[in-house]
Amino acid sequence: MPKTPEKAKRSGGEKLKSAWPLIRELVLPRRALLAGGFLLMAINRVAGLVLPYSTRFLVDNVITRHQRQLLVPIIAAVVTATVVQGITSYALTQSLSKAAQRLIAELRRKVQAHVGRLPVGFYDANKSGNLVSRIMQDVEGVRNLIGTGLVEFLGGVMTAVIAVIVLLRISAGMTLIAIAALLVFSLFLKRAFKTIRPIFRERARINAEVSGRLTESLGGVRVVKGYHAETREQAVFSGGVERLLQNVLRTLTATSLMSLSSSVLMGAVGATVMFLGARQILAGHLTIGQFFQYTMFLGFLVLPVVQVVAIGTQITDAIAGLERTRELLQEKPEDTDPRRTVMLPDVAGEVRFEDVRFAYDGGAEVLHGISFGAQPGAITALVGSSGSGKSTIIGLVAAFHNPQSGAVYVDGVDLATVRLESYRTRLGVVLQDSFLFDGTILENVVFSRPDATREQIMEACRIARVDEFAEKFENRYDTVVGERGVKLSGGQRQRISIARAILADPRILILDEATSSLDSESEQMIQQGLSYLMRGRTTFVIAHRLSTIRRADQILVVEAGAIVERGTHDELLAASGRYRELYSRQHDVESNMFLAPGEGDSIPESEPARAGRAAALNAASVLTGRVPS
Repeated sequence: MPKTPEKAKRSGGEKLKSAWPLIRELVLPRRALLAGGFLLMAINRVAGLVLPYSTRFLVDNVITRHQRQLLVPIIAAVVTATVVQGITSYALTQSLSKAAQRLIAELRRKVQAHVGRLPVGFYDANKSGNLVSRIMQDVEGVRNLIGTGLVEFLGGVMTAVIAVIVLLRISAGMTLIAIAALLVFSLFLKRAFKTIRPIFRERARINAEVSGRLTESLGGVRVVKGYHAETREQAVFSGGVERLLQNVLRTLTATSLMSLSSSVLMGAVGATVMFLGARQILAGHLTIGQFFQYTMFLGFLVLPVVQVVAIGTQITDAIAGLERTRELLQEKPEDTDPRRTVMLPDVAGEVRFEDVRFAYDGGAEVLHGISFGAQPGAITALVGSSGSGKSTIIGLVAAFHNPQSGAVYVDGVDLATVRLESYRTRLGVVLQDSFLFDGTILENVVFSRPDATREQIMEACRIARVDEFAEKFENRYDTVVGERGVKLSGGQRQRISIARAILADPRILILDEATSSLDSESEQMIQQGLSYLMRGRTTFVIAHRLSTIRRADQILVVEAGAIVERGTHDELLAASGRYRELYSRQHDVESNMFLAPGEGDSIPESEPARAGRAAALNAASVLTGRVPS
């Protein structure tokens, strides 16, 4: 779930404590690998000290005292140390870095699989873009724990300790001054990072907002162009880019000040060392070789301190990312309810609601004592005003939610106790928004049943009339449909969705405005397919076109979370209640939508006029999604 302000304010120690179980789970099985990596890093760092250490002997012994016999051993030692450094660096990359990348991939798979099993309510409370970021980005910090990050951190500490020991032996006075300066610099860096870190977090937030809006704008380009809103979208995006620019400029100012301060401080330390070193050389307390050795080891002290601060920040961020990952992994999957123990060997399709009450996330109750039964093979239609509770009832049938009280029974078994994999494999869904993946027509059809034969797939496509347009494409069923099926018309997308449901061969079928994207001609073309799909299956239909549900075995009129009427089409019309009101209002709107003010049924209409009005109504059905009666 999104972080609360209280979580955001937690200290690093609290974050470490929260993320520690996951860190321990990741680190303990790989402790031998980390120990080997630290050994390699220790060898690498010690080998790296050979060059600065040998400088003293090169200057004092070879150059000053002309001890030429030492030149070859010194050069050989430096070359050997360099080779050892190269080999250990390669070994570290091959072992730790690759192990970290494998772990990142493993964690991503684990988190994605876990998120995919979370209940629908979780997705309602979290944006998909945020979830993508948490799956792909939060686990990246693992490489700083399992990879070379943690080992480099420890290696930097070890190098700094060795450098301090050598520097103290050469000149304790200069070293104490250098250490004091580095302590001041470290405190400054700590304060600077504390100041700059919120700016980076703000940049990530702004970047997510701007990227999200850009994605929405590109995805809804037809709406943007349809309302000639290109200039407005440009202004919104420009505003976001400007906020991002200002954040980057603040970051650059802060980092520039850090760079300036560090340069001045390091320059002051260097000048002090030069002054004191020159005085000690002139006084005979320090040789030229020792001075060169000292300055090089001083660099080996400064660089690890900077690295320790930087890597320490990365490890802190990694811990924060792992904390978020652990929060995600702690969300309970929908099928882990201890009550869900019943496996349905088969589903006949009898569905029964008994006094079902439901509320979303502890909010106001949206269903109030819903009770009805649907026999196997029967068609149950749900009608009513928008927001009346129809989709919530369907969501309970699909086991997307559990009622707060009452129960939903399938074949006499409480659906709250059923293992979902044994139930949903017998469930078929055709939604109003026919979602297609960015793949081929064939891949989208077989999504519901990957093991289907070619003959079964082609039969489903023929029944849903997919073949009528797929065969006309150059690549036929291998035609790529684009993101969300953008390359196809609404009717074509819906036919693929229906073919997918036919191929699944479900026992319980949910049709949520399944023909809403079709014009009257296309709807008539696939009614046969829908009739085939519904035959012998328990079907639940949500429909605003009341003319499409006349064949339903029962119609439930839902208003304000309650069933106010039930019966067949003829029974409800005869009752002169809410259903008749809805039906009459829709019929009148569709019949008179093109009449001029004052015109009505009493005006004689010629045959050409009737034909023209019928053509207009058909055109309107394409725009409005309604079929004229």
